[in-house]
Amino acid sequence: MKEWFKKNSGLLIAVAVAASYLVANCYLLKHDFYWLYMLPLAGLAILLFVLKFEVGLMTIALLTPFAIDFALLPGMELSMPVEPMMILFTVMFFFRVLVEPSYDRRILRHPITIVVLAQLVWFVVTSCTSKLPMVSFKYFAARLWFVVPFFFAATHIFHNPKRIRQFFWCYAIALITVVLISTIKTVGNFSDLQTLHRVMRPFYNDHTAYGCVIALFIPAAFYFIFSRRSRGWARVLYLALFVLLCTGLMFSYSRAAWISVVAAIGVYMAVRMGMKIKWMLVFFGLGVGGFFYYQSDVLYKLSKNKQDSSYDLAGQVKSISNISTDASNLERLNRWASAMRMFKENPVMGCGPGTYQFLYAGYQRSYQLSVISTNSGNRGNAHSEYIGPLTEQGIPGAAIVLALFMITFATGVRVYRTAADKSVANMALAFTLSLLTYYVHGVFNNFLDTDKLSVPFWGFTAVIVALDIYCAKKDPPHWKTKN
Repeated sequence: MKEWFKKNSGLLIAVAVAASYLVANCYLLKHDFYWLYMLPLAGLAILLFVLKFEVGLMTIALLTPFAIDFALLPGMELSMPVEPMMILFTVMFFFRVLVEPSYDRRILRHPITIVVLAQLVWFVVTSCTSKLPMVSFKYFAARLWFVVPFFFAATHIFHNPKRIRQFFWCYAIALITVVLISTIKTVGNFSDLQTLHRVMRPFYNDHTAYGCVIALFIPAAFYFIFSRRSRGWARVLYLALFVLLCTGLMFSYSRAAWISVVAAIGVYMAVRMGMKIKWMLVFFGLGVGGFFYYQSDVLYKLSKNKQDSSYDLAGQVKSISNISTDASNLERLNRWASAMRMFKENPVMGCGPGTYQFLYAGYQRSYQLSVISTNSGNRGNAHSEYIGPLTEQGIPGAAIVLALFMITFATGVRVYRTAADKSVANMALAFTLSLLTYYVHGVFNNFLDTDKLSVPFWGFTAVIVALDIYCAKKDPPHWKTKN
């Protein structure tokens, strides 16, 4: 008998665990503790992160496009199942760094990393002075578990270029699945614009976020088609991915996403022609300065445009400049105006990270309200990646965002021009242009408080840092070398 127990000990343990799990389930079901059902999954996730750290990161990327917001506890909504996995991954990452201090210190000394760290520190400072401290610290915590896995950990993992391609495909496979589902739902509903704006639900809450992430992947997908490492069926798959992404972009009816892709094409041509980065910034500054100098004339011309959003492509493009009757444009201007009024009250520290949507209602003006305006704070934030931080974190917060975008862009172009391997150079340019689509889209919307955009955004930023640190550089011209 003793020998039988010894021989079948594994089976007996499994039966005992299963029976205990069933009893626990009955108890949890009776007392409505549904969230405790996730404990076995949490155990599996921890095991995965311990044994296969890199695979764990790729798994989160694969699941992100399918994640759905879920009220885990009253007042606590998380994107399931990826945000709990990000939290566990963040804890495991800090534990690994403490136990095995093998993290590459060059990553911490990189200019982009320094700006990211400065941003996190400023988050803490402005959370302490926030009008709603609990909201701000929750917002900071969410930013932390977005940045740690997909910037700090990913940069270290991306020292192997194969991991970059794997990360891209993990998110892209799930994304094109959502694109296929959304495109199929689009067929037969071309006459109902409101339905077209919702076909990507429940995976993406808004057609603008859906269009934004598609635009983010298009330049990188285009690069992989012609990469020297893409041969045979791999090239066919990348071509199919690119075509599907372009189809999804067209049917997203996101005007900001369309503009961002056009801007990326224009910058690509400027970079290929050898234009210096400083001149690109000068032209950008002249454009912004010219708009504000002639804003009265510009706004008067735009107010004459009566074309609303339309399912017709030409009408949709024309409606981009309609600030007279288009509800989306009017609401965006209302949010910006409210944000600037809030900024003037506290230009240095801001009102606190993540607090805009709870506070802006009192700063609205009746003559600026649109048919979709609300006082409940349930329809998004300041609709700008630049004005939002300016309002919530003051001038330093907005300056840090601008510094992050500009330094990342400059680093990507520099890697493109100095990398010894042409494939690495083209990869750097492709991911830089992908990030540029978000920088442009950020003028009209901000999505870095969501997992859907934070995962690829910080992942692509990590790609730029990794390529800059780990790729071989060309020998400098002889006249630049010191004797």
